[in-house]
Amino acid sequence: MFASIILLWICLVFIILQLRSRRPKNFPPGPTILPILGNILHLSLENPLKDFERLRKTYGNIYSLYLGSKPAIIISGMEAMKAAIVTKGIDFAGRPQDLFVNDTTQRKGVILADYGPSWKEHRRFALMTLRNFGMGKNSMEDRIHGEIEYIIQTLEKSDGKTFSPQLMFHNAASNIICQVLFGTRFEYEDDFIKVIVGCFTENAKLANGPWAMLYDALPMIRGLPLPFNKAFKNVETCQKLAVNLLNEHKRTRVLGEPRDFMDCYLDELDKRAEEGTSFSEQQLTMYALDLHFAGTDTTSNTLLTGFLYLSTHPHIQERCQQEIDLVLEGKDRATFEDRHSMQFVQAVLHEVQRVANTVPLSVFHCTTIDTEVMGYSIPKGTMIIPNLTSVLSEEGQWKFPHEFNPENFLNDKGKFVKPEAFMPFSAGPRMCLGESLARMELFLIMVTLLRKFKFSWPEDAGEPDYTPVYGVTLTPQPYSMKVQLRETL
Repeated sequence: MFASIILLWICLVFIILQLRSRRPKNFPPGPTILPILGNILHLSLENPLKDFERLRKTYGNIYSLYLGSKPAIIISGMEAMKAAIVTKGIDFAGRPQDLFVNDTTQRKGVILADYGPSWKEHRRFALMTLRNFGMGKNSMEDRIHGEIEYIIQTLEKSDGKTFSPQLMFHNAASNIICQVLFGTRFEYEDDFIKVIVGCFTENAKLANGPWAMLYDALPMIRGLPLPFNKAFKNVETCQKLAVNLLNEHKRTRVLGEPRDFMDCYLDELDKRAEEGTSFSEQQLTMYALDLHFAGTDTTSNTLLTGFLYLSTHPHIQERCQQEIDLVLEGKDRATFEDRHSMQFVQAVLHEVQRVANTVPLSVFHCTTIDTEVMGYSIPKGTMIIPNLTSVLSEEGQWKFPHEFNPENFLNDKGKFVKPEAFMPFSAGPRMCLGESLARMELFLIMVTLLRKFKFSWPEDAGEPDYTPVYGVTLTPQPYSMKVQLRETL
């Protein structure tokens, strides 16, 4: 009798799980859903990008997967991407709030914040403040050129030798955003830089790795002593560093005379002291870390990708240098405005961003209301994964979708053009708010270094490996390049 009752309960639980595992009516199609596991077995936990492309060929540009019991919609291709995150941008502007990355960041900051009044306030403040830092005596260009001098000093020490640029570019990108956020730069051997870049790098790998996927899909494992716990410790370490900087700013700042982003935020906090506001010191520390991570990892990985391809494609590098020499003749340094006179350099820089594909799955979205896209019904709160890889390498959108070729951004007359499918910064309301800073950094650093140095692939290094390391951001495989001062400037 007891055995029969147990068996009956097992059958009931199985039936309930089966019913819960069915897709809602008019939901995007996808592979068969297993109870509890969902579609985890259909994905490589180490790197699901190829699996997303394989499933796209079977189910189309809009299909669904279940990560455990949670449904997710994968959107691929230019047409579907535009229909969702551009045309219906507000409908798709939310952020899922129950994922590994949200728990590690305590749902503070601006990148992962859900769509609503607090996010709007903070995004508006960030855009306005970053724009103001682009102007004036100590402009963004001045900050970037100041850091470029340290890059040049580092490279000059390796003249005629092979050099691994990974740490240099990460530290340089970190310092540029540090100057904007905290009004200071750090020596490349400084503990602050070492610790914070190390924590960010490790968390970027953890956040899109197998343990994060299991954390998201199987809530019952969250309290266990598993590798994902390292990410929480890393965030705690970074928060302590940010709080130290915050306390120093509170001690030394002069009201109404902001030196940097942190001062601006504290001024804004004072203005709002008498009213209810989402601004707070706790929000500021995570906000600053948010912007620091976003401004460091993507930019440095794009630069690493760029110099990997430039060192292995000497004919493209030489053509860039010819154009740079011509446009900058008689000038001490490049300005961001010079990009309009450098058609080929612009094409190369955009092609670098396209093949770098630094954030291949963007940052996950979710729907803010019940909506529909391309005939499918999507309930409110459904997780959306924009497959930017599919757009940046889509057949029909690019002349050479699967190779590094600046012709993808040149018309028949050799003039720079930017195809609609170029969206490495995503699109819609959640488009990367640091795009203008990133574009300026990439242009000024690449142009200045190519004007002064020649970069080549070492003769004894074997064939270059262009396969990136998967994570929240794609990172090139570690490599070394030969650095030589150019004789003619």
